Amino acid sequence: MTTTIALAGKGGVGKTTVAGMIIKYLAQNQTGSILAIDADPSSNLNMVLGLDLEWTVGDIREDMLEQVKSSLAQGGAAMGALPGGVNKRDYLDYQIRSSLSEGSRFDLIAMGRSEGAGCYCAVNHNLREVIDGMSRHYAYVVIDNEAGMEHLSRRTTRDVQHLLIVSDPTRRGLVAAQRIADMRKELDINIENTHLIINRLNGEMPPELKTFAEKIDVPLLGTIPADDELSEFEFSGRPLVELGDDTPVYRSIEQIMRQMLG
Repeated sequence: MTTTIALAGKGGVGKTTVAGMIIKYLAQNQTGSILAIDADPSSNLNMVLGLDLEWTVGDIREDMLEQVKSSLAQGGAAMGALPGGVNKRDYLDYQIRSSLSEGSRFDLIAMGRSEGAGCYCAVNHNLREVIDGMSRHYAYVVIDNEAGMEHLSRRTTRDVQHLLIVSDPTRRGLVAAQRIADMRKELDINIENTHLIINRLNGEMPPELKTFAEKIDVPLLGTIPADDELSEFEFSGRPLVELGDDTPVYRSIEQIMRQMLG
């Protein structure tokens, strides 16, 4: 069975860093392979994981649609068949598997840029089937979402065991967390558990912030401290998965994951 962990939160709260630390924890402490899905158009989870990224799913989608348009313009088959009569689903399956960035214990798919003009319903349906099919071969799938959870709302994956809503220690961050918590009820996805994580906390949580967090309809799973060493890694460009196991950030993630996975 595949365990899917999705992260959401407003921009700038450190979702990608938390996702990278979760993948590091899973790779070191759990059996089975891990698929990381970067569902944020900025696509920088690969830098956190130390992986190269040449193509994104968005690039593949747009390239396929360009081929379809070209085929139509040249009098191709109805509905714009791909050159050579290649089935669209088979084309997407091959290209996405070819674009996979492979690590020692984890692989990465980046969703990339959002859609341009036109209808993408049929393409998105095929993409969902391809990515869902791939996901079944992994023990864990970790999805780093953009703030609006666009790819979750389009069912990039069908079931989510753990939705982690990440906030910074600010009232604005927690207001955004509450909105995301409300939004999850509108998604056509089975979300089993939802948790709140407060990131980049300096010292103890202020009483007024703690009171506000307790009003959110999501239990607080844990906090992650601000860490100067983490900032040094980010400035130097070193992959965050190389961060030491004894650092405060990783120790906090370790505690959070043990509590979440039991």
